[in-house]
Amino acid sequence: MKALVPIANGSEEMEAVIIIDTLRRAEWKVTVAGLTSGTIEASRGVKLVADVEWDQVNPSDYDILILPGGFGGTMAFCEHEGIQQALKDFSKSGQWIGAICAAPLALNQAGLLEGKQFTCYPGVEQKMPHLTRSDEIVVIDGHLITSQGPGTAYEFALRIIAELDCPNRSARVRDGLLL
Repeated sequence: MKALVPIANGSEEMEAVIIIDTLRRAEWKVTVAGLTSGTIEASRGVKLVADVEWDQVNPSDYDILILPGGFGGTMAFCEHEGIQQALKDFSKSGQWIGAICAAPLALNQAGLLEGKQFTCYPGVEQKMPHLTRSDEIVVIDGHLITSQGPGTAYEFALRIIAELDCPNRSARVRDGLLL
C-alpha cells in the first residue's frame, strides 16, 4: 500500500510521526511531502524533514492521502491549491482520505464533509457549524476516515491498515507496539 502524508509548518508532530511510523511498520510505502522546502517546524517546535516537496509527487499514485492535524498545518492545507485539488480528486475517484485533529477543516474547505459522518479534535467543529461531529475515536464513512487527535493517532493508523490492507496485519503491528 502507498500513503501520502503532507506536512506543513504547524502540523501536529505526534500525529504525523505516529501515522508515518505505524504505516511503515506495516510495510507500507509512506511518502512524507512537505508543502515548503527544508525543515518543517511542527506545532510544538519539533523539526521534521519531509521525504520530498509536495510539487514532486503525483497524488494519484497513492492509495490514501492522510492529513495530520495541528492548526497551523491545517490552515496551510486549507489554503494550498494542490492539497485542495488532491482531496477533490481522491473523493471523486473513490480513493481513501484520512484526516485527524483539526485536519477535517481542510476536508470541509474542499467540500467533502457535507452529509458525511466524521470526527475531529473537540471544539474544531465549531468552525464548521453546519456539520455535526461524532464522539467516536475513529469514524469511517465510505472512503473517508477521521480521528480526534494525538491520543487517538495509533488507533487511527491501525484502523487505516485494517481497512485498506488487512486486519491481521493491523493486529500484528498493534502487538509489536504493545498497545
